[in-house]
Formats: sequence, structure tokens, C-alpha cells
Amino acid sequence: MTEIVHVVLVEWDEATATGADRATDLAQEHLPTIDGVLSVAAGPSVSPEGMESGFQWALVVRFRDAAARDAYLPHPAHQPVADHIGAHSARVVVFDVGT
Repeated sequence: MTEIVHVVLVEWDEATATGADRATDLAQEHLPTIDGVLSVAAGPSVSPEGMESGFQWALVVRFRDAAARDAYLPHPAHQPVADHIGAHSARVVVFDVGT
């Protein structure tokens, strides 16, 4: 069994001043309720390197395995987070890696 780490990087659109705060709240409220989610981290970059390339917010979700990740994508508890990001982002990158 291989854990999956799901990384989402978001650049918010200019009209969304509170997009990151709301996304963090939604992620912390909804995503841990999904079976197979091991951990959720969300928020703005705290890196001193300044290499975010315009991305302002990240979501990192650890899954028990690929099947848990696959079940998460259409899960109703994932939808408020995905909908918020989709409605308020200018650019999104999603990257999954097995550990």
C-alpha cells in the first residue's frame, strides 16, 4: 500500500481578497471527514525563499492509498473546497505523488 500526497497550489483572482482564508476554513472543516484522508494542511506560503511563482495558497492532503484519493475526488465533502477554488482562482496546479 502506497500513501498518496495530493498537492494543490492556487493563485487567487484579483477580486478575491479573502479567498485563501475561506479555502483554508473549508478544507479544515470538510476534508478530514472523508474516509482515507490521513492529514490536511492548508494555508499561505511561509517560505522565506520567495519561489512561489505567483501561487499564494497550498492544500496538501495525505491519503491512505490511491483508492482513497480516487474516492475523495467525487466525494460530497470535497465539493465545497473544489467549488470555492474553482470559482475564485486565476491559476491552479494539482500534483500527486506516492510515498
